[in-house]
Amino acid sequence: MTIASEIMHRGAQWIPAHETLDRAAQMMRDMDVGALPIADADERLCGILTDRDIVVGCVAMGHDPSKVTAGEMAKGTPRWVDANADVGEVLQEMQGHQIRRLPVIENKRLVGMISEADLAKHLSEEQIAAWVESVYARS
Repeated sequence: MTIASEIMHRGAQWIPAHETLDRAAQMMRDMDVGALPIADADERLCGILTDRDIVVGCVAMGHDPSKVTAGEMAKGTPRWVDANADVGEVLQEMQGHQIRRLPVIENKRLVGMISEADLAKHLSEEQIAAWVESVYARS
């Protein structure tokens, strides 16, 4: 049985909710990622910020990314998976919520992220095809 910690990308980092979007963009650049989990003051997951969120939700709206915080961009209930969850649970969470990136948590701490690239490296062609169809399907 394959588990989340075996397919995740290690080294994921939180961005504190109080940090600004320009800082988030710098972190994304430095880490070569397109999304960062957002942590509240207690270091609990309160959202995920994507590069698209910064561009569409801030810059394109005429806002200054040095004045808007990551926490202000956090919307909805954040999804995550435990490090020991089997790959079926990972796929179910991502497919059920049509998400492309999933934080991996162990002992209430962020230990990694699972992205499309991680799935492509570790899953069968059939599993990938089913995932793509469900995540990218328009309802």
